[in-house]
Amino acid sequence: MTARAEQRVRHRRRITRRRTVIGGAAALGITGATLVTTTMLSSAGAATSWPTATGSKAVSSTIEVSGTYDGELKKFYGKGALGTDGQSENQSPIFKLKDGATLKNVIIGTPAADGVHCMGSCTLQNVWWLDVGEDAATFKGTSSSAQYKVIGGGAKKADDKVLQFNGAGTLTVSGFRVEDFGKLVRSCGNCRTQYKRTIVLKDIDVTAPGKVIAGINSNYGDTATLSKIRIHGDSKKKIRTCVRFKGNDTGKEPTEAGSGPDGANCRFSDSDITYE
Repeated sequence: MTARAEQRVRHRRRITRRRTVIGGAAALGITGATLVTTTMLSSAGAATSWPTATGSKAVSSTIEVSGTYDGELKKFYGKGALGTDGQSENQSPIFKLKDGATLKNVIIGTPAADGVHCMGSCTLQNVWWLDVGEDAATFKGTSSSAQYKVIGGGAKKADDKVLQFNGAGTLTVSGFRVEDFGKLVRSCGNCRTQYKRTIVLKDIDVTAPGKVIAGINSNYGDTATLSKIRIHGDSKKKIRTCVRFKGNDTGKEPTEAGSGPDGANCRFSDSDITYE
């Protein structure tokens, strides 16, 4: 093959790779400026950098979402009644999603109030929390068939919980990254109404410091399935993967019942967790 022919082949390959990236991003609903910051993916799919906001918007009262809300990668932050990033319970959220709603391409800045509330099945796609307040997102649907999906995005600076699972159904988190946190996902340990909850975590980048990846109530039949979990900066393995609690509906602090894979409630093997 001549040098000119080799150059043409390399040029065609570059075009093909670029079309593949753009096509994949479009399938996720990521377009325009969003593409610049969300196509930097690791081999497993989680984003390798935090996005840059395309603008900012102060929110003084909760934004209610039905259908699909595309934030176009703007940074939303609370003011007035929502101008808090404290740890008190029963705060109002920046976004409240009705059953079946989708929130995508959003950065939640600080103050973050209580982040996002899902009142039924919902999808959070490419949503980022820069400084988690009480919780990043809370899932509240009451149907056992409810499906909550967190696709891509990430959260950091969570003193306690990132994803709070209060309702019933299945929560699936994929392609997510978390840094400097207490618990990535926690099944409510002392809610007045308790449910069996199913948690699926896959393709997750976890960066220390952190305490627990998944906390579940084994006495209510909760399960947590973990796969492709990459833990960074934790050479002493202080971050616990899956902790089982004995939950209650009386408001008392739940008691711990065990941790690590058990084949029943915490479903994964050593090969599903890697340290990098």
